[in-house]
Amino acid sequence: MAANTLALPQVVSREEWVAVRTALLTKEKELTRARDVLNAQRRRLPMVEIEKDYTFEGPAGSARLPDLFEGRRQLIVYHFMFDPSWDQGCPSCSFLVDNIGHLAHLHARNTTLVLVSRAPLAKIEPYKARMGWALPWFSSHRSDFNYDFHATFDKAVTPAEYNYRDASGYQGEGHGVSVFLRDGDRVFHTYSAYGRGTEALLGTYHYLDWTPFGRQEDWEDSPEGWPQTPTYRWLRQHDRYDG
Repeated sequence: MAANTLALPQVVSREEWVAVRTALLTKEKELTRARDVLNAQRRRLPMVEIEKDYTFEGPAGSARLPDLFEGRRQLIVYHFMFDPSWDQGCPSCSFLVDNIGHLAHLHARNTTLVLVSRAPLAKIEPYKARMGWALPWFSSHRSDFNYDFHATFDKAVTPAEYNYRDASGYQGEGHGVSVFLRDGDRVFHTYSAYGRGTEALLGTYHYLDWTPFGRQEDWEDSPEGWPQTPTYRWLRQHDRYDG
């Protein structure tokens, strides 16, 4: 058998391991408490009333934004990258959707989660079946929804236009999360996140973060000799991996 040429963590005694692990635990607890504070601040964000009448297409036909709530108070929309000209959905967005758990748990907290893409329903439905997903998925092909919530740009934009996405020169399809609250017939926008702001949905990444080699992407600060590949280049739809 060929020798393993990968670099490996240092081998120490159990007592030495417990000491360094305990030191790291202190920092992990600090991060958890800081995240609790941040979440509390997020819950205190103001909101903006939605006055535009958006139209979507779903399996049951035409729908408006209030319909996407399915009678619940809160709505989370994942902006899934699927350009109308594409034959299949974005691999990275597909990776994220594979990480979404059973929706019954969200429903128990009066919250609905749906996917929204610009691709027409005629392309969304076959891809959804191929991936084996049961999540509600709507097309915004005939509305400005993606543009208004910064998930699609037809031209390069300035940082001011991109606002909280904090980027410039971007055009095309993007991914993100937008959150809405319903009060009777009124709908309000409460939160949006983009880029790495959506990583909370990526359970696979969090599992990998616990392992010695991590996510194995080249942006990570890893020891010399750790396996690393270009960011996202390894990702495939779950039916497109070899072996």
